[in-house]
Amino acid sequence: MPDPNRDPSRLPPSLWAETAEPAPATAPLPAGEHRCDLLVIGAGFTGLSAALHAAREGIPTMVLEAAEIGWGASGRNNGLAIPALTRADPDVLVAAFGADKGESVVSILRDSAQFLFDLVRAHDIRCEARQTGWLQPAHRASRMALARARHAQWQRRGAPVDLLDRDQVEALTGTRFWHGGWINRSGGHINPLGFARGLGRAAIDAGAQVCTRSPVTALARDGDGWRATTPQGTVRARAVVLATHGYTGLFAPSPWPDLARTMVPTRSYQMATRPIPPALRAGILPTDVAMSDTHNDLHFAHWDAEGRLVTGGALVIPLGYAHRLRARISDRWLRVYPQLAALGTLQFDHVWHGYFASTPDRIPRFHRLADGVVTWLGCNGRGVALGTALGPVLADAALGRAEALARLPFEAPRPVAAQAAVKRLAMAAMLYYRWLDGRD
Repeated sequence: MPDPNRDPSRLPPSLWAETAEPAPATAPLPAGEHRCDLLVIGAGFTGLSAALHAAREGIPTMVLEAAEIGWGASGRNNGLAIPALTRADPDVLVAAFGADKGESVVSILRDSAQFLFDLVRAHDIRCEARQTGWLQPAHRASRMALARARHAQWQRRGAPVDLLDRDQVEALTGTRFWHGGWINRSGGHINPLGFARGLGRAAIDAGAQVCTRSPVTALARDGDGWRATTPQGTVRARAVVLATHGYTGLFAPSPWPDLARTMVPTRSYQMATRPIPPALRAGILPTDVAMSDTHNDLHFAHWDAEGRLVTGGALVIPLGYAHRLRARISDRWLRVYPQLAALGTLQFDHVWHGYFASTPDRIPRFHRLADGVVTWLGCNGRGVALGTALGPVLADAALGRAEALARLPFEAPRPVAAQAAVKRLAMAAMLYYRWLDGRD
């Protein structure tokens, strides 16, 4: 039986598909030729944020989505809104992009979760949004050196961060499993599909036209603008934001064919338990903080609105993923929270997966593919907040606005060497990462 998570003809089954607010009414692109100033390809966080920004400024804007709003990574992720990257800390970004552009990227990242939650409030987006902070606890005493370094780098740049000792982390998490850590108070968690649908509704209300079931099969220069071709019709636009990210070329040819070779689509597994009784839940993440720790084989979790523990994990071999993840992740959380043994084995009603875009150095890429065509890739698993915050910058850059063009370190696409081999080895590297997790 085909994996429903890989079927572009329907919405993947997930907790979010079951609980998100309904999507706004959309339809495929009507037949014929259409015109706009800004064309956005992809109705995920970046694309819809870009469309909302442009439409609010009165710019004729159209979004073309191959499937449905939030069908890709934007509707399948865990829902953690994290204003930081996995490994590319601020000093790393500055070293990679130079002082000016590096600090510019850092500032966008620093403010990304606040930007997201401000959008939620401004547009009354119903997506279980909880700005309760994002906590990164240290799973070994030696990892406190990493926590101190990250806290110091973000503190120097004005982020709302605090360094926490073991007792403080215990108060936030309800366990002494961790040895301390650091927190960014602007982070939190959301129902990501609900957020994507809310962004889509806000963009439509602002005047953008959002067309679903409208895959772009070709994108070509057309005079001083661009022509996008779909099975139904064509769109002529002055500027284009390509916002397909980790799904670029994954299930259908990309409108910019070489772009798929610049990143590695990485499968990410998400899960949610059955609702846990309130008395037991009260001692587990009691402040409703969003949490992901310093393990390479990441321990991450938050609560949803109905008291489900939303978590996930990584596998080296995808065969039988649902059964194997249920056993592995149940054992994990029973170690962290022994009181859960009162339930026996944790029951996971939802297990699903999707893809995010990885880069070999874990640093995002920003591309000006041609005059009037921009994109970004490489969230490396941290795209919820950053992808949303980048939308307005990319929209303005595509439209040729000098300030936006100066904010990002645009470069030519860099194909990943031996990409096929890298794809095969990426998850196998988890064995090495798990080995590292037990060592200082």
